[in-house]
Amino acid sequence: MQFKTLLALPVLSGLAAAAPAADAAKAPGPFQVLALRSGSDIHFATVNAAKSSLFLKLPNSSAACDSNSDSSATFSLTKDGELYLYSTDNPPQQVFVDRSGMGQGKIGYTTGAQLPPKNGELKGWSIDEDGNLSLKGAGLLACPNSAEGAWSVWVSTGVANPGGNEGCVEFSARTTEVEKPISRTYTS
Repeated sequence: MQFKTLLALPVLSGLAAAAPAADAAKAPGPFQVLALRSGSDIHFATVNAAKSSLFLKLPNSSAACDSNSDSSATFSLTKDGELYLYSTDNPPQQVFVDRSGMGQGKIGYTTGAQLPPKNGELKGWSIDEDGNLSLKGAGLLACPNSAEGAWSVWVSTGVANPGGNEGCVEFSARTTEVEKPISRTYTS
C-alpha cells in the first residue's frame, strides 16, 4: 500500500503543477475600466472610447450599439496581451499606445485592417492580481479639458503632462467584469 502511494505522488504533484499554467494562459472575459483616484474629479469614472481615443467622463461616445446603454467602453484582452474594444461584429477595433517621444503615451485604437501609427504598440497589456490594467507595467493617467470636457487617457511614460496638457493625474485602472457585454462599434 505504501508503494502505491509513492507511485501516485509524482503523478498527482505533476497534475497540481500543471493546473496554474492552464489558468495563467486563460484570457479574462469582457470588462470595463473604472478610474480610481481618490479626491479627484475622475474617481469612479469609467473609460469611454470615441474618435479613435480613450476618455473619462465623455458625455457621448456616439458608438453604434446592439442596445441602449451608458457610454462606458467594454474591452477584451487576449492571452497574448492584445487589448480590443469588445464587439461580436467585424471590423475589430484594437487598442494601441505610442510611447515614443512624439506620442508620450498616446492611446488610440485602429479599426479593421487599419495599421497603428509607426511607434504604436499593440501587445503588452495585462491585468495584475488587484485587477488593474497596465501596459508592460506602466499605469494610466488622465488629462482634463479634452473633447466635450472629457479627460483624455494616456499610458504613463514619465511625462507628467503629455501632449502639452496640464493638470494630468495618474489613476488605478481597475477592471470590472461585465456579465452581459454589449457589442459596439466605436467612432474613428
